[in-house]
Amino acid sequence: MQAAANAAQDYLGPLDTTVHPEYKPAEDGSTMRALAWFGNKDVRVIDAPVPAITEPDDVIVKVTGTTICGSDLHLYHGEIMTMQKGDILGHEFMGIVDKVGPNVTNIHPGQRVVASFQIACGKCEYCKKKLSSFCDRTNNSSLQNAMYGQRDAGFFGYSHFTGGFPGGQAEFVRVPLGEVNLLPIPDNVPDEKALYLSDILPTSYHAVVDTGVEEGDVVGIWGLGPIGLYAAKWAQLKGASRIIGIDKVPERLAFAQEKLGIEVIDFSKYSDIPKRIYELVPRGLDVAIDCGTFHEPKTVMHKVQKLMMLETDSPETLNEMIVSVRKQGKCGIIAAYAGFANGVNVGALMEKGVRLIGNGQAPVHLYWKEILHDYIMTGKFDPTFILTHRVPLEDMSKLYSAFDTRQSGVEKVFVETKFSSKPSAGCPSVSRVSEWSSIN
Repeated sequence: MQAAANAAQDYLGPLDTTVHPEYKPAEDGSTMRALAWFGNKDVRVIDAPVPAITEPDDVIVKVTGTTICGSDLHLYHGEIMTMQKGDILGHEFMGIVDKVGPNVTNIHPGQRVVASFQIACGKCEYCKKKLSSFCDRTNNSSLQNAMYGQRDAGFFGYSHFTGGFPGGQAEFVRVPLGEVNLLPIPDNVPDEKALYLSDILPTSYHAVVDTGVEEGDVVGIWGLGPIGLYAAKWAQLKGASRIIGIDKVPERLAFAQEKLGIEVIDFSKYSDIPKRIYELVPRGLDVAIDCGTFHEPKTVMHKVQKLMMLETDSPETLNEMIVSVRKQGKCGIIAAYAGFANGVNVGALMEKGVRLIGNGQAPVHLYWKEILHDYIMTGKFDPTFILTHRVPLEDMSKLYSAFDTRQSGVEKVFVETKFSSKPSAGCPSVSRVSEWSSIN
């Protein structure tokens, strides 16, 4: 798939953008440690050139915190198109400003910042509305444009389908248009609370707000990874009367019950999820949100179709949601899908009047200041409740495998670099992935 997708992209050629993914190596020849992709389930920590200022609005960030996200597993499994060997991965990161370009005046060296996972121009129709993920001017992928009719913004570390920008699972990152795409962090907010403003905090919040969770709603959440857990917390803060989480990983089900007190369904025990939901909620759910994944089909039929490339994505969660919600219920998709799925229950969607909402990639810039100032700094939302582990950057390749198999109850991991501060009070101390089986 990668070869064909890259050939198609080469044939179509890149689109014009205001920024470019290529960067100049530092003049002194210095190198950094970074996690790079080399093939299906083949990621390696390598020595890569430290980036230099390439364009006048660039900011170079020394990374003090990065992480792995469920959507990174799509790259790990080679399911996102136009990956190229040596691509530096990672789209959630924060750090300290190291250098700034000549046009940068509002960001200065030494400042603590978090980066949005998307790269926005700040000037197009969408950026003026803070809809940064929909920026028209930073992703050069003509292939995405051809497949979807339009294209997203450029993203850090998420293939050439989203622009080919080197990512944040590294010691240094070049941030194009730094004044637009970096948020200064107050000194009284530790890295562990700030890092996830880069993606999963705004993404989970967007899922709840955009799908339209209202006070008193009964909400079903498919997938109890970091996004699902945060979405459940946001739904509680928005006044949901009941929340039902659906997953099969015992540690995640227990974690959700312990940390959030929500109801759960283990889909390894209940194969007919809509039937179980109607036993619990005879009227049906008001809102269903897909926070799961498309790369693990449940049924043999969709496993075979996906293996044979007859579909890229599985519709099983989507169908479960459509059937499980009440008439005129709402279904939101925040899980990252890539292409096509067979067998979608369009009849139920139409006949029940279901509102199916593709949430899109969350516009981080629309929410990150609100979340920082109104929720984190006030104590209404402590993002660290999902932190289960802290590891060094050198362990990233092992972390991908452990995260993929949900080893040792891994939920969300803080990945430190040589520039990181010590762990904050109440947060996990450093461990090595190779030790997890013996310490958990």
